Parts: sequence; structure tokens; C-alpha cells
Amino acid sequence: MNTLTAPWRRGAQHAWASLAQGWRDLRQRAGGALTRFRRSDALGREDGAGWGLVAADLRVEDDRIIVHMELPGMNREDLQIDIDGDQLSVSGEKHLEQESGDGSYRLVQCAYGSFRRDLSLPHTVDAQHTQAHYRNGVLRIDMPRMDRDRGRRIPVHDA
Repeated sequence: MNTLTAPWRRGAQHAWASLAQGWRDLRQRAGGALTRFRRSDALGREDGAGWGLVAADLRVEDDRIIVHMELPGMNREDLQIDIDGDQLSVSGEKHLEQESGDGSYRLVQCAYGSFRRDLSLPHTVDAQHTQAHYRNGVLRIDMPRMDRDRGRRIPVHDA
């Protein structure tokens, strides 16, 4: 009997290892975009958590850093942006809006609840002059770089 189950066992182990590697690859490629959404009931108790993607693009220019973050279906009032040193944190809450009627959901793939997405900034930014705009489901954060963080060329003089 052992010789009959050995190939099955090896196949199952290979399938499990392949599945686990696929999830590790997805998580690594997502680069932090895979974000936990925490849902609370009317009394403030967590009723579980779901996962969703909060995709972001971070572009470094000479004088500023620009972040675009995809947050469809949200209101700008539900977003909070914090800068602490070289850390940008965007948090908020995406509400599930129940439509009136007798129907029930058969498929829910969108993430709802509170979330927090943190990005490490490659340079120090001027938080006082940072601006954020939300339009068509995309949050744009424009952060001026601090002069002291930029490199500069040092001229060499004759002795």
C-alpha cells in the first residue's frame, strides 16, 4: 500500500509547494499593494478582514516626489494622509453602500472597510507644502523634496 500512495504523496507535495511559491511571487510583485481591509459592525467589533489591492506609483523628479494611488469608490473625506520622516501613510475607509431592494449579493470581490497603506519615501520631503488631490478614483500626492536631502556637486579649488 505504501508504494501506491508514494507517487500521490509526492504529487500533492509538489502541488502544495508550487501553490505556495505562486502566492509568495504574487505577494512580492504586489510590492505592498496587497492591503488588509478591516470591517467593523455597528458596535465597532471587527467582523473579519478581507484583502484588497491598493496600487501605487511613486515617481521621483528633481524637485519633488509624486505618488498616484488607485482608490476607486471612495470619497476624499474618507482619506487621511500622514508623512512622518521618510514614511508616507494613506489610510481611510471604503464603505459598502447597500442598495435598497430584496436582492442579495452573490459575488463580492471589492474590498470594504478601513485600511492603511504605507510607502517608504526615497528622499525627505517638505510635508508643509505637500498637496493632495483626488479625482476619478485616483489620489495624487505631490511632495516637494527638501533641499538638504538632494546631493550637490562640490567644486574642487586650487590649494
